Amino acid sequence: MTQKVAVLGTGKIGEALLSGMIRAGWSPGDLLVTARRQERAEELRARHGVTPVTNQEAAKTADTLILTVKPQDMGTLLDELAPHVPADRLVISGAAGIPTAFFEERLATGTPVVRVMTNTPALVDEAMSVISAGSHATAGHLAHAEEIFGAVGKTLRVPESQQDACTALSGSGPAYFFYLVEAMTDAGILLGLPRDKAHDLIVQSAIGAATMLRDSGEHPVKLRENVTSPAGTTINAIRELENHGVRAALIAALEAARDRSRELATGTKD
Repeated sequence: MTQKVAVLGTGKIGEALLSGMIRAGWSPGDLLVTARRQERAEELRARHGVTPVTNQEAAKTADTLILTVKPQDMGTLLDELAPHVPADRLVISGAAGIPTAFFEERLATGTPVVRVMTNTPALVDEAMSVISAGSHATAGHLAHAEEIFGAVGKTLRVPESQQDACTALSGSGPAYFFYLVEAMTDAGILLGLPRDKAHDLIVQSAIGAATMLRDSGEHPVKLRENVTSPAGTTINAIRELENHGVRAALIAALEAARDRSRELATGTKD
């Protein structure tokens, strides 16, 4: 692994990616970082042994640029980078909603761009990273992106037209589960359990259920039916979920997330 990789705008996800790459065998000497604050850059150097640089230095020296700034800040970053990015640089975008064409229009003609939507479980090496090629990206570029993001979890290639849907499902997905755990914990307290015990019960149930979904090969309906006995506790709970429109609310919520992902591509902030 001799290619130099630069992470620009290194926040929590960017740092998780760096640490995962180092654990996977990348040399810290081949990893460059940029950060808005100098103190943050020095913190990354001290913690991981990576090299802080300016955005312009990263553009000139790195073989791969991973852009992790907020979608609203991407245009400004590209204006700064464009004069310094040769057409043979691989540019990887981790910004929600922004299509590869946005980058291709602002960078040198022929610049390969790969779009990646990862999620916060990258912090524990359980990310789901969805990868799409721009018009100039080759299979080799996609494989390189998979090598990088595979260091912090699983990867999946999809057509770029599906990226907004993937953002709604997996990019924002962890927040939905955290929200559900929060609500179930409150319910446990209402039912008379201490918060810590309710939390432990729900978290382990979630881990077990997720493992069964991943490893059993069974459809979720089948797994749910295995828990749902006639006239039992589970079917009564599910009836209430259906009465309150939980399924419809989830579908509407994911549609709203997809629509906001599309809006971000236009620079809409509110």
